[in-house]
Amino acid sequence: MPKRGFLGCSFPVIVGISLVFFVLFALGFAAGPLGRSIFGDLGLPSWLTVPQPDPKLPAEVVLHPFGFPITNSIVGAWLTIVFLVGFSYAVTRRMKLIPTRLQSAFEYGLGWLYDLCQSVAGEKNGRRFFPVVTTIFLFVALNAWLSLLPGFGSITVGTAEGEMPLLRGANTDINMPLALALMSFVFVEYFGLRSRGFRYLGKFINIGQFSQSLGQLFRGRLRAGLSGLITGVIDIFVGFLEALSELVRIVSFTFRLFGNMTAGEILLLIAMFLIPWIFALPFYGLELLVGFVQALIFGGLTLVFLTVAVAPHGAEAA
Repeated sequence: MPKRGFLGCSFPVIVGISLVFFVLFALGFAAGPLGRSIFGDLGLPSWLTVPQPDPKLPAEVVLHPFGFPITNSIVGAWLTIVFLVGFSYAVTRRMKLIPTRLQSAFEYGLGWLYDLCQSVAGEKNGRRFFPVVTTIFLFVALNAWLSLLPGFGSITVGTAEGEMPLLRGANTDINMPLALALMSFVFVEYFGLRSRGFRYLGKFINIGQFSQSLGQLFRGRLRAGLSGLITGVIDIFVGFLEALSELVRIVSFTFRLFGNMTAGEILLLIAMFLIPWIFALPFYGLELLVGFVQALIFGGLTLVFLTVAVAPHGAEAA
């Protein structure tokens, strides 16, 4: 019996795989612009070359049903939703007491997210926040991963402006990260108002000390009124900063996700163009990790802001 080497493969198999990778890398290097600039045109098949990338920040319109423009990023978002719903239905359609491997993996992933919500927000609030955080996490992650599938950006349709890719990662269209950021903002304010009522607005509109100081001035208590008036102005300014920070979150959420996903896509296009095929594989692995990290950051920050929104003011100060 031959000795097993790396990952259970025998030494000849490892050598053979390494040789295949080396040959593919050499062919890709020779067919790419870097190889052609060094060796010239070697007459290699055209399918080894990759067209020069032409990334566009605005999403392209590919459909006009009833005169309504549909961009390729919206089609990519729809595909992500269909995949999420279909996968969830396939896993949960026939739940078993002794789960299959797919069911176990699905339950493990959801259980990990549920434990994360409970560890941050507590048992009661974690159960309430779990659907929101999980939906954001799964959509961002799966859309990023589906965008890496072969053919995702190469399927084209004919439009009035020419050939356009039918599918595009929704995270690379700034409108989708903005929509996700707005939904995160809406849920944070909703849970804050639902849990604390109008007291939640007190951290934005804090005029109690200012109005009391004005009353003291009218009653002739000048020293106490003036000192309280300064404190009241500071409270109003702090409330303004709190409101501004809530709005800044929308901007930071949007550009963090959009910037990372767009930069990753451009990096893959450039790597594939310079040295086609094999050279881009490590970057695909990197983008898988980046998609997970960005989903975790987006969902995790939403969870933290939700927890802060429902906490009493004293707990926030502590």
